[in-house]
Amino acid sequence: IAGCHLQERGPLLADLLGLPSSRRRARAAEETARRLLDRVGLGAAAEREASALSYGALKRLEIARALALEPRVLLLDEPAAGCNAVETEEIDHLIAEVAREGVAILLVEHDMKMVMRISNHIVVLDHGEKIAEGEPAKVSRDPKVIEAYLGAPDANPDGKEGAHADG
Repeated sequence: IAGCHLQERGPLLADLLGLPSSRRRARAAEETARRLLDRVGLGAAAEREASALSYGALKRLEIARALALEPRVLLLDEPAAGCNAVETEEIDHLIAEVAREGVAILLVEHDMKMVMRISNHIVVLDHGEKIAEGEPAKVSRDPKVIEAYLGAPDANPDGKEGAHADG
């Protein structure tokens, strides 16, 4: 409910006295919170402490809390970091659903498979400098992106070409 209370607007005195208008706002906030928990797949865990949730569930809870503010743009910084493949897929689907509903998503993510699956426009930075921009298929073929993230062809000591990774 924490994210939903930020949207409440009412007189402080009504809240302090527990007036009916205050209780109505609290019920509305709880209903919104439950709806958001359902939306992110956590409806069954509504009564559990956040500390008892899995790491992937916590990531989805963070997204639900952000959605409680009804944003037009949602900035997600590595939403799948530390998640296993199943959790990452759940987050992928959630982000895609939120975007389909009209919320612009600004995603900072190093999981390139995830980025390619859910993005319709990508900007690639290398050490803070933009090296590519466009649709996923175009960006994934860009030589600068390949060099920056997969390594450039280089002569190995044995004379054969190979790839090296830049630090």
